[in-house]
Amino acid sequence: MRILLVDDNRTNLMFLSKLIEKIDGCEAVSFDDPAGALAQMPKLDFDIAVVDYQMPGYNGVEFLREINLFEKYQEKPYVMVTADRDLATRMACLDAGSIDFLTKPVIPLEFQARLRNLVALVDARNKLADKAEWLRMGIEKATEEIRSREEEIINRLSLAASYKDSDTALHTHRVANYSAAIAEAMGLSPDICSDIRLASPMHDIGKVGIRDAILLKRGKLTEQEYAEMQAHTTIGSDILNRSKSSLLRLAAEIAGSHHERWDGQGYPRRLSGEDIPVAGRIVAVADNFDALTTSRPYKEAWTVEKAVDHISSKAGTQFDPSCVAAFLFALPKIKEIKIKASEESLPTRFASCS
Repeated sequence: MRILLVDDNRTNLMFLSKLIEKIDGCEAVSFDDPAGALAQMPKLDFDIAVVDYQMPGYNGVEFLREINLFEKYQEKPYVMVTADRDLATRMACLDAGSIDFLTKPVIPLEFQARLRNLVALVDARNKLADKAEWLRMGIEKATEEIRSREEEIINRLSLAASYKDSDTALHTHRVANYSAAIAEAMGLSPDICSDIRLASPMHDIGKVGIRDAILLKRGKLTEQEYAEMQAHTTIGSDILNRSKSSLLRLAAEIAGSHHERWDGQGYPRRLSGEDIPVAGRIVAVADNFDALTTSRPYKEAWTVEKAVDHISSKAGTQFDPSCVAAFLFALPKIKEIKIKASEESLPTRFASCS
């Protein structure tokens, strides 16, 4: 335990230092000039400070006020040594951060007894802090493990959905990264952007409940078939909803709202404007961009430029204008994601070709 001693009287300093060295596990860190001690901060390390009140340059109260400007020292215990028995002086010392007083002339046994008590107090506090840190790390580790399991569940559900349609896995992967880029451009926090990236692959999970005859139809859907296809939003929401996992609840929110429209003409609930969850509004843009720029059984892929023009023209009707603005801002990054995803999906022998 390091005990800081600050006293301009060198005789007193040597006397108190020797008393400290007789206490097991303690060493004295001595300064005969308060300015010299302050000059060593915040690199100076100590556990307890014993400070003389009457000193030139800085008195004890002024010294404590200066030292407490450093956050590192604000919780340290301070003992003031003073010959002044005036109540106003003692109140000023307490106000500055002192927790105890020693009256001059210092009685060696009293000094050592009080220091031993403070050492025991600091040692107990340090052990408590260590235990709190150990508990914090344990909770953090458990939280990370839970999060990892949640991510695995989402990945496996995405994989299950892709068994019906081999293009689904690539689509969900692209939409996840597009959505994260849009969320980032909207200024959402890194944690929320990460959650949207992880949850958005679940936006079409409800298609597992759609008949293969509709889901895999190579051609335009009839009105009845299209109505059946729309049910994938509520099916997906029902699959994921009421989970204790915040990530799965977010995925349910996205699944149930990514086909809503800003003007209220979407499905399944005809929500409009900001009544549509922001994650659903973001995924709506990302999903539409990917759908337009990839080929489907019933259509050819659009160029990026044509898709961007289309999405821009739908700001304020189909899409949230702020999401469209963020999409346009993030477009360079989205193009990079699209190119990289295309290269990764190529057979190995073509992946390195330019």
